[in-house]
Amino acid sequence: MKRVVGLIFSALLFGMIAGGMMVGVNYLAQKSNIYAVLGENKDETNKTDTGAQTASPSALSKDKEKAASSGNSGARTGAKTVTEVAKDAMPSVVAITNMMRYQENGFSIFGEVQKETELPASGSGVIVGENETELLIATNNHVIQDSNSLTISFIDDSTATAQVKGTDATVDIAMLSVKLSDISPETRAKIKPIEIGSSDAMEVGDQVVAIGNALGYGQSVTTGIISAKNRDVQTKEGVSKGLIQTDAAINPGNSGGALLNMEGELIGINVAKYSDTDVEGMGYSIPSSEAEKILSSLSTLTTREKVPEAEQGVLGVQVKDIDAQTAESFAMPKGIYIYKILKDTGAKNEALQERDIITKLDGQGVYTTANLKALLAKYRAGEEVKLTVMRQDGSGKYNEIELSVTLGKASALQSGNGSKGTNPYSGGESNAPDSSDGDNGNNGDNGNSGNGGDSQQDEGSGNSGSDRDSTENDPFKSFQDFFNEYRR
Repeated sequence: MKRVVGLIFSALLFGMIAGGMMVGVNYLAQKSNIYAVLGENKDETNKTDTGAQTASPSALSKDKEKAASSGNSGARTGAKTVTEVAKDAMPSVVAITNMMRYQENGFSIFGEVQKETELPASGSGVIVGENETELLIATNNHVIQDSNSLTISFIDDSTATAQVKGTDATVDIAMLSVKLSDISPETRAKIKPIEIGSSDAMEVGDQVVAIGNALGYGQSVTTGIISAKNRDVQTKEGVSKGLIQTDAAINPGNSGGALLNMEGELIGINVAKYSDTDVEGMGYSIPSSEAEKILSSLSTLTTREKVPEAEQGVLGVQVKDIDAQTAESFAMPKGIYIYKILKDTGAKNEALQERDIITKLDGQGVYTTANLKALLAKYRAGEEVKLTVMRQDGSGKYNEIELSVTLGKASALQSGNGSKGTNPYSGGESNAPDSSDGDNGNNGDNGNSGNGGDSQQDEGSGNSGSDRDSTENDPFKSFQDFFNEYRR
């Protein structure tokens, strides 16, 4: 009995001690805020697990923005839509109408006759700046060639007459000027110079916008991407190097128009479209990095108008065009080859040497006799011009030289048969070597048949070539024979 009572008492005592310990633990836990800490750890664990599975809406939005800015759409931070780019840039783009001189051949009872007519041609231009008296417009050289007059149409359809301020035929860039006094205040408030961007910063796949006077219908907008950079393209004017290729539609009339990035900045001047039944989406633009340097130089020139033919100055030389094929075949620069210095023209051209190759006149690039004649038509006899020529040294290397020439009079030149000549490059007799006797002074076998000899005065040579023989069918061979005899 005593043993049973002892067991019961022991059990009660153990229970009381255990209960007291639990009460003490709970009390100390509350005093030490242990539950709060455990609760926070539990919450943090839940937060960490949730975060590992899903991202917050704000973080996802930022990721989408980053993905959009790095995609191939060409969008960048602060980029505009095509609509915004077009709306902002169209006041800076103009339409150009060139009334071109066109020689029309015909027949009458008196024989073959030639008639000069005018035909309109359309192109585009971009307003790039202004000075105190002029608005300056960039375009392609081929857009304004052979012009009798140039008319500019602005965004509000008002028009003004433009003059050629300067050209660089070697890169197919020209700058036009419009007198500010010829532009109404209302029109001036609606137009503005374009912002010029960096073509070097553009990448293949970036989105671009092209604006121009397509087919002469007025301003139109197309869009695409940069398909390639640094393309070399064969055009009628020769090989254009380092062009931007784009699949934005560039159609006839778009030449000289703007290629824009998605900030609305000019990154190219549209120049050509590859035309073929099997090819689509290959347009080309001159990069702004190249164009800006040329335009900066042309903007410093004095705007000149064509002077009467009898008053035009001449260099007093006989020349031959060095085209791309000839330049490559003979390892010589492309340009205008001087094969004879003429006397008694009144020109002070002592600084020139035979075999010099003219590449610039007053900083304006030239590569054909036609280019040179078009520029000289704006200079009077007695004026001084600066020429850039390539001259061969004793080792056969060509070096660039700048020199000055005072122009002579065209009326002082004599043609080979003794008649007066108005061609600035015709002279007494042509001494260019050939296989003919040259008695008539025209030397039909020296490559003077020019571009097919459709007229008495060709554009491929400094002489007026009237006699034609079998070498007309192979003008390259005739010049090859000529150059082989005269080369160093």
